Amino acid sequence: MKKQGWKKVWSVTTTVLVLFVVLLAIALVGVRLLGFQVYAVTSGSMEPTYPTGSLLYVKPVDVKELKVGDAITFLLDEKTVATNRIIEVLPDADDPDVIRFRTKGDANEIADGGSVHSRNVIGRPVFCIPYLGYFANFVQHPPGRYIAIGAAAILLVLAFLPDFFGKDKNSKATP
Repeated sequence: MKKQGWKKVWSVTTTVLVLFVVLLAIALVGVRLLGFQVYAVTSGSMEPTYPTGSLLYVKPVDVKELKVGDAITFLLDEKTVATNRIIEVLPDADDPDVIRFRTKGDANEIADGGSVHSRNVIGRPVFCIPYLGYFANFVQHPPGRYIAIGAAAILLVLAFLPDFFGKDKNSKATP
């Protein structure tokens, strides 16, 4: 193959890779600009609606709009986020402004043990992308984070490599 042919193949390949990385960055981080929270699905409690390994996009919601049958994403504790379906809406006996939700995973036989306080509701899942959650989990923790940074650096070098070595001996410099 001629030198020009290799340059075209190289250019197309690096362009596709850069485009892939940009789309991946938008899917993982850029959607936050549109108000979405992004979570990786790590259990099968909501299968088949939200399969394990999916990336789940959650939009904030007014808790007063939630009803039985809605899926919600909420804090179980300070570090744990869960997504389950509302099976019962429970007004608080002491405070009429507080709503609690009994939830259950679609794949679970029994309801969750406790109720979800309205202040712990993060939002309502809008959509998910299967398998992308595995990648998101991988790059959020070492060594995945270091591998992703290294791969991005290598991609950057590869994208500009032809510019360093691509000067033709026969081309004339323009003043």
